[in-house]
Amino acid sequence: MGLWDKIKGEFIDVIEWTDSSQDTMVYRFERHGNEIKNGAKLTVRESQVAVLVNEGKFADVYEPGLHTLTTQNMPIMTTLNSWAHGFNSPFKAEVYFVNTKNFTDQKWGTKNPITINDPRFGFFEIRSFGTFATRVIDAKVFLKEVAGTDGHFTTDEIANQLRSLVVSRFTDVIGESGLGAESFAGKTDELSLFLQEKLDQEFAGYGLKVTKFLIENISMPDEIKKEIFELSRLGKINLNELTRLKTAKAIGDAANNPSGAAGAGMGMGMGFAMAQQMAQGMASGAQPSAGPPPIPGQLAYFVAVEGQQAGPFDAVALKQLNGEGKLSPDTLVWKQGMASWQKASEVGEVASLLSAMPPPLPGKN
Repeated sequence: MGLWDKIKGEFIDVIEWTDSSQDTMVYRFERHGNEIKNGAKLTVRESQVAVLVNEGKFADVYEPGLHTLTTQNMPIMTTLNSWAHGFNSPFKAEVYFVNTKNFTDQKWGTKNPITINDPRFGFFEIRSFGTFATRVIDAKVFLKEVAGTDGHFTTDEIANQLRSLVVSRFTDVIGESGLGAESFAGKTDELSLFLQEKLDQEFAGYGLKVTKFLIENISMPDEIKKEIFELSRLGKINLNELTRLKTAKAIGDAANNPSGAAGAGMGMGMGFAMAQQMAQGMASGAQPSAGPPPIPGQLAYFVAVEGQQAGPFDAVALKQLNGEGKLSPDTLVWKQGMASWQKASEVGEVASLLSAMPPPLPGKN
């Protein structure tokens, strides 16, 4: 510094700092030989604090406002120097302005994928990114632990350290949360708030506070996302309606098949088959299939037992029913091909199976 700068400094008695950089966290006020005159005016603006450092030790800290640097408002500085001959000559001290505003839009992200063990999908990798905001809450701690004697300390100088801390704690929280992969999207707000509280405790060791923390996205492999989407739909769709919709679409595709006569015939046949299947599925009150037809040459009769339909029964079963008293000449029977139910005595092949009824006992009417 030249002679003129030294002389000019002797007449400067206003100490202040205005920030136009938007990223400066600490600024050291430069004076020739660090000499500050008695009665100098110290202007501290909102979102600032000023720290006086005397011979390497923290002295007084000034909050926003206009301060006159005299022994009346410099108790620590006065104690350190023991002004035996009064406080009339310039004194030597460094003045650090610490920016206490919110530094917003601080970005973080996972440089490398994080491996997690999901209870449903097993091991897979995720990535995440977001933003956070922070500000200085303890100027002395911040100067001591972070900025040191740097005369112009910016957010870039601490950004990497803070990002590494954020990613480390994010990894811990995701691993300990026990959340399934399908829950990440719906829990970003809760995870963000929890991480903000957890990080705030550690940032305090640097004299900082986390005022906002946001998880903007948690990404995972495409195959995991696809499976999550499909599983989520299962609980919300009507499978019967889905089957009918796909059947109808297949019929349309078959009808529009331009593969010539043979292809058209095949498409039409497939269309008829699918239409029949769709009609059967949509029919209300449809009964389940009765099974295959009886083997040729065997009896297959349904019998009305106590007002309920039973069967079908072959010859052996009909004889057993007759023996149990459940099949008599008046019992109604029916088989495929008969127009209506008839009495067993009226159906020749059933009547032949009925046991001969013994005559009445003598003396009985």
